[in-house]
Amino acid sequence: MKVSRIIGVVLCLALMGSCGFRKKKYENPITKDTKQPDKILFDKAVKDLERNRFEVARLTLQTLINTYDSSEFLAKAKLAIADSWFREGGSNGLAQAEAEYKDFILFYPTLEEAAEAQERVCMIHYRQMEKPDRDVNHALRADEECRNLLGQFPNSKFAPRVQQLLRNIQEVLAQGEFRVGDYYHHKGSNAAASNRLQGLVDAYPLFSQSDEALWMLGDAYSKMGPRFRDKTGTAYSRIVKDYPLSALAEDAKKKLKEMELEVPEPDPVALARMKYEQENASKRGMMGKSFDIFRKSPDTHNAAKSGNPNMARPMPGIPATVPAPAAAAGAGVTDVTATTNVGPNSALDNQPDARANPPAAKKEGEPATEEKKGGLSDDQNAKVQQQNDLNKQKQKKGKKSKQK
Repeated sequence: MKVSRIIGVVLCLALMGSCGFRKKKYENPITKDTKQPDKILFDKAVKDLERNRFEVARLTLQTLINTYDSSEFLAKAKLAIADSWFREGGSNGLAQAEAEYKDFILFYPTLEEAAEAQERVCMIHYRQMEKPDRDVNHALRADEECRNLLGQFPNSKFAPRVQQLLRNIQEVLAQGEFRVGDYYHHKGSNAAASNRLQGLVDAYPLFSQSDEALWMLGDAYSKMGPRFRDKTGTAYSRIVKDYPLSALAEDAKKKLKEMELEVPEPDPVALARMKYEQENASKRGMMGKSFDIFRKSPDTHNAAKSGNPNMARPMPGIPATVPAPAAAAGAGVTDVTATTNVGPNSALDNQPDARANPPAAKKEGEPATEEKKGGLSDDQNAKVQQQNDLNKQKQKKGKKSKQK
């Protein structure tokens, strides 16, 4: 009996929460104590927003904007409309929220809330990210929006949090590239593997498996012939220099010695970063691993906790197997230009000006002379003229005979 009552109370509480009785405090209220009508409308909309009555809140805020177009709370009202869509969620709500946040940044780029609006745009796509082997469209959009915030508002209070979000996003993007490169490497497609892995280690140096990617990259280059010996050594050298605490560092040193190449010294900055990562590494519990197959969002617990993420847009590189252009090798000419000789010996100075002797105008009644046909000599033109005269005489005779 007691158990059934407890279950009933829990179900009632859950139903009340889903029906709008749950209250979530709004993050951007107006603290100014005043009884202005626009302020009263804003406070009423905030109360509806906190109780998940989003449509009512938006109607109230729109009334404020249309009625008091010069209100000091106009910017807050537009931001609250975007926040209502963000809280409502769903694919349609998040799309509307992104559009409203973009409009707010466009109209109020100097306000402090502009950085918050950009952070919300980043979170819209971050929450919709999928696993690395799924569609990466939202991950790419989140990467772009987070980079925009760090570029436009570097001193914002949201910058440190967004920087960590960017490291998480790039961990997911790098994981997807790593899986493709690993597949090609195991398949034996060394050219395809080297192309994928080279772009990965260049674009995402903070990736948790960058040392493994460099090891496979060096192995792929070593199987592509002696022409790629330098690239093989570069891949192994980066493991020793940039990832000194990696389990593959000693093996990379052996490879360099076998190739009779110089073994670089570990980078102290990279060494300190790897120590920090090992000390602050987060571990997943057994329950988290068990329910991972049912989770749509990606796993980011291996993402870096320090270091500057890549702020450049990753661009596809040219595969190493593609020959370099002739101009890159210092041979040949690829630039074709045309110049006009206007010096003292040019035809413009030596030849007479055709405009000084224009052709004489034809007099009235003068028969038009036929122009020379291209490619005929003077004798040929004379014969043609004689034939034309004979034809005219025959035509005149034919007319006279008809008249008779």
